[in-house]
Amino acid sequence: MRQVAKFILTSSLIAALLPASVNIANAAPTLIEVQARVIDLQEQAAAAAERAQEAKVQLAILQKTLTSVQSQASAQSANVDSMKKTIGAIASEQYKSGGISDSLNLLFSANPTLYLSSAGALEIINRQRTENLKKFSTASQRLTATSMTVSDKLSLVKAAQARYTSQLADANAKLKEAEALLEQLTKEERDRLNKILNDSEDADQQRSLGEAAKYSTVSGKAGIAIKFALNQIGDKYVFGAAGMVYWDCSGLTMRAYEAAGISLPHSSAMQFKYGKPVELQDLQPGDLVFWDKPISHVAIYLGGGRMVTAPHTGARVKIDDFVLNLGKKKYAGARRL
Repeated sequence: MRQVAKFILTSSLIAALLPASVNIANAAPTLIEVQARVIDLQEQAAAAAERAQEAKVQLAILQKTLTSVQSQASAQSANVDSMKKTIGAIASEQYKSGGISDSLNLLFSANPTLYLSSAGALEIINRQRTENLKKFSTASQRLTATSMTVSDKLSLVKAAQARYTSQLADANAKLKEAEALLEQLTKEERDRLNKILNDSEDADQQRSLGEAAKYSTVSGKAGIAIKFALNQIGDKYVFGAAGMVYWDCSGLTMRAYEAAGISLPHSSAMQFKYGKPVELQDLQPGDLVFWDKPISHVAIYLGGGRMVTAPHTGARVKIDDFVLNLGKKKYAGARRL
């Protein structure tokens, strides 16, 4: 009862002290709350941008395959047309000589292969014509199959294009939402918030530069990748960027391992498929570490619970704590190249 009475009394005093016009539920967010929301939106934008990047890489692969299959279909079509002309000439000669032979009945039948299996047909056509007709049938079947493949690949290309467009629009929408939130602040408040953010990034940059020398002793390809990534400390994050002044997370890891002679796609989700999986307790410097499902962020592990990363819009490449929960993103695993 005493606790209840104390709570009622305290609540009454607060209500009495607050101006009547103050509505706690509708109070404007503080700068710290705005900062947290803006960073959250920027991280969501970065995740959407990584999904867009994955679709972009897939689109490029599919377009290359489609071009190859289309070229194959074109060559096969030309071959079939050439065969048709040759067989047409044979038909003309047969007509002039008094009729269509069984070999030409074979050619123009709905199913030449089935007709050829007939013992009676094989008895009345010579071996050369049989071979030619078989080749024509096979070429026609291959052309049909290739044409179907072209259609399938074209559908996949269109789907990948749609995914890329959708995810890119989502990323831009998150950034616009963050900008709209900032627009609600007064100029003085925006200036103060920008100073808070810039001061924080400046401090991270100076700390990262001072810490970088600790990881210069890592050898091998992992050491080359780490050195490359650390040399980019202070560069700004821009989604879809892969150097040499602006980076996104997978662009940084891609170029870092490219310097070490290892080719990776520009997508965190696709990089997760490379190398061999590494258990959390077995992490070593140079391992790629990933977050989110589907994968939307990657960094390079440095050892000692630290990593080098390109975080999100508004941030710079830095050395940061390796954590299992990166904002709202949960740790997904690691790969060793």
